Amino acid sequence: TSELLRNICMRNLVRKYCRGLTAERKVQLQQKVVTSAVFSGKKEGYLESLSQPFLETRLKENDLNPKVLQLIRGENIKYVTPVIKYDRNGFKARERLLVLTQSSAYVVEMAKIKQKIEYSTLKGISTSNLSDGIVVIHVPEDNKQKGDVILQCEHVFETVTKLCILANKQSLVKVVKGSLRFRVGSGKEGTMVFTMGPEPQVFKDKTGQLTVV
Repeated sequence: TSELLRNICMRNLVRKYCRGLTAERKVQLQQKVVTSAVFSGKKEGYLESLSQPFLETRLKENDLNPKVLQLIRGENIKYVTPVIKYDRNGFKARERLLVLTQSSAYVVEMAKIKQKIEYSTLKGISTSNLSDGIVVIHVPEDNKQKGDVILQCEHVFETVTKLCILANKQSLVKVVKGSLRFRVGSGKEGTMVFTMGPEPQVFKDKTGQLTVV
């Protein structure tokens, strides 16, 4: 009898908790479930991220340049965050914005759209198992795309979760160890190496590879 009552009490507590959830809290929990499926036991810093609620967006729509808003008019903007984009050849770091809409991801420089990636064409999303914020968005080989997009995000768990939910491609997220290959363009590939060190840094090494410490 005690066991039966304990089970009934637990079910009642869960029911009361679920019915008392706000719509905002429910979205938070749903996103955290996706984050757990993608990163739990795979990437450093995941456990520390559990207590940090995801923001709806890091920048508001009115923070974007009016010219950018005009170019992506008609698309519902869902998430905007500052990122560092690394050039595919010389790996020069450049400040950019990552704008996620209902149907596409945009890499934005001030009033210019540098790259547009439709979710339907997205080939994959890669990040390392270490505590860096590197994210590589893999795109198809066609004339519309310059190559894969290499980004560094301060809120990597939040950004990747938002991206894979909007694109509905959770299964395409890969957490890699050691290194990963990315497409530079025109059939060429580059290599990114992940390693441990006394302080975080990203640089082009003597062999021409992008090294993330």
